[in-house]
Amino acid sequence: MNLPGAAGGARDTGAGDAVDDELDAALALANGRAVGRHGPVQPPSGGGPDGAPPPLPHPHGASHSGRHDLPWPRARRIAGSAAGPLGRLALPLDAALGHALAEPLTALTDLPSFDTSAMDGWAVAGPGPWRTEGSVLAGQRSTTALLDGHATVIATGAALPPGATAVLRREHGRITADGLLHATRGGPGPGQDVRPRGQECRGGDELLAAGALVTPAVLGLAAAAGYDELTVTARPSVEVLVLGDELLDAGAPGAGRVRDALGPLLPGWLTALGAGTVSARRLKDDACLLQDAVTASTADLVVTTGGTAGGPVDFVHPVLERIGARLLVDGVAVRPGHPMLLAELPGGGRLVGLPGNPLAAVSGVLTLAVPLLRALAGRPAPVAYEARLTGDVHGHPTDTRLVPVVLDEESQAAPLHFSGPAMLRGIAAADGMAVVPPGGAVKGDRTAVLETGWGRL
Repeated sequence: MNLPGAAGGARDTGAGDAVDDELDAALALANGRAVGRHGPVQPPSGGGPDGAPPPLPHPHGASHSGRHDLPWPRARRIAGSAAGPLGRLALPLDAALGHALAEPLTALTDLPSFDTSAMDGWAVAGPGPWRTEGSVLAGQRSTTALLDGHATVIATGAALPPGATAVLRREHGRITADGLLHATRGGPGPGQDVRPRGQECRGGDELLAAGALVTPAVLGLAAAAGYDELTVTARPSVEVLVLGDELLDAGAPGAGRVRDALGPLLPGWLTALGAGTVSARRLKDDACLLQDAVTASTADLVVTTGGTAGGPVDFVHPVLERIGARLLVDGVAVRPGHPMLLAELPGGGRLVGLPGNPLAAVSGVLTLAVPLLRALAGRPAPVAYEARLTGDVHGHPTDTRLVPVVLDEESQAAPLHFSGPAMLRGIAAADGMAVVPPGGAVKGDRTAVLETGWGRL
């Protein structure tokens, strides 16, 4: 079931009150009230004009307890307005898959561009019986007019000869000994089993709006409409920096060290969410190494994992302060993953800082990276689904919770166990993430379910 008002369309990238339908729907459910363009959540006191807090200095080793966590829907709104679409590209059809249309797809001609037989059989003129002569196959065109009382064999997809009034299906006709064609189930009415010119569209009709995702079906439509290339929005480049001395690249975890789960998880997922090229590398917990990596990156989006809180080796905030980055989001009132951040880099790129715990990082991607990637790639917002919970869900007193759920055949959402910040077992089996309002929810409550995007992998 779709939430009321939720629809996939091109994202409005205007600043301030730009709100997509998915966010409105999730916001209304998460806060227990309807919220629209004229009723957005107000930014926390002390925020800038766009609702983001001003850049906050975080000296090395300082406590981050002074962070002002933004409401989850407000953080998503800011992330979706933090950038506009990248430049346009003209790509051949076989290279356009996964991009978003940068301009509407309009019909170059009528479709079909000529009257076409919808069935194998005979093209007939007037009432029967008919005298048969010749044949017309797909790809051929007869220039000889068909006279009343005459018929010609025709194949599905072939152009109707001039003068033809209908098509008699092969299984509904019989040729008698005198060579005449007779209808066995009554003669076809005018236009029967004919695809008339322009039945699907007329030349100049808009087939798809700008922002539509180029899927295999869109490629087929574009080819049928006569396109050899499409004008699309460039897909953003992403660099993933996985931070942590405690991470292992191989083998079983132990002796105080854990396997790197985010290095394998993030690149393919970010590609499915709209990224173009994605590179990933590991960095030790070293502020200088992190600063060098961030300042040298030419990616449209840098994603870091870990180091966003206030611990002794959490260097993301000090590095961002040192290089003059502007913090747009510095903490979000969501569990798991509240110490996430979004920053504008001096060179014009953006940085999303994810927490190091795996499910908390997933929450950060859905909260900040998804809206930002959509904006950069010019992609439509996915539809948010409404589902009824099949069980109670414990809530946080003040923060939104994102909880992995599976959907049954009746579109009910069953909350999954193993939803702690460091756990991936629940999300690996999930169909989406339920948006649970502060205070929790009980069985039968409606909730918004966010797509993870893994279905497009």
